[in-house]
Amino acid sequence: MSSLEEEERLVQMVHDFIESSESSSSSSPSSSKCLLSLQHHHQPSYFLTLQEILRSGNTEAEKEVLERVKKHLVMRSRRDGVLLKSSNGLKKWLVRKLKMDGFNASLCHTSWATSSGCPAGDYEYIDIMVEDEQTEEPIRLIVDIDFKSQFELARPTQAYKELTNILPSIFVGQEEKLNKIISLLCSAAKQSLKERGLHIPPWRTSTYMHSKWLSAGCQKCSENIESAFGRKNIEEENRSASVGNVAISMVKNPKRSAFGGGSASAAGAGPGCSGLSSQFSNMGINCC
Repeated sequence: MSSLEEEERLVQMVHDFIESSESSSSSSPSSSKCLLSLQHHHQPSYFLTLQEILRSGNTEAEKEVLERVKKHLVMRSRRDGVLLKSSNGLKKWLVRKLKMDGFNASLCHTSWATSSGCPAGDYEYIDIMVEDEQTEEPIRLIVDIDFKSQFELARPTQAYKELTNILPSIFVGQEEKLNKIISLLCSAAKQSLKERGLHIPPWRTSTYMHSKWLSAGCQKCSENIESAFGRKNIEEENRSASVGNVAISMVKNPKRSAFGGGSASAAGAGPGCSGLSSQFSNMGINCC
């Protein structure tokens, strides 16, 4: 039995003892202090364990995938001029981008039926198959761009807030790592809800949370991502990227013949317009 499980069992034993001896006024104050002391000792162990899990097993492949995912999302956000919200369309777009980067990426849709204490549900995330750096065996990486919000609670304790604060918004990692995070956060959530006098909702149980990412009923949608996204949108995006590359090239090389080799007026620009503005104007883009 791990130290974490032993502490959980000890806290539960003390809690049961206090409930069974509430009628005894002499033992109540000391018992309450004992429980409070154990809870304060218990919460830091959650925090330290989660930190250790998050720092472990960060392979070069995981780092590269995370870097690419962040880059694409930042570029998409800047292009649209709004904060991105996780959606089916955004995930499909990201899968297509990752496939263009050379990754074996798929959109995964999990679903599960109602079971004892666990309602039916479904979820979507991305997975990528990579080679192990040492054995060259295939490894499955799970990518979730809305990871942190999945563990939010109503009226969380300060200790639980501190736990979720160190969770990454974007998760990239193997199933083993994810399994440890889910188990720890579900245990901490249970403790937080108990301290608030709240019942554990079915969608926050360990079984439900594990089903989101680790359910056996997972369907991969790696084919026809491009057609689902829309050929027209792809062409428009590629055209925008091409214009952006031209602009960057001209900014880096201001003395190139693209500016007409002279002043703004010599390049056909109006008064007060730069050569760069003229080039954008010729491309049908108003940058003013």
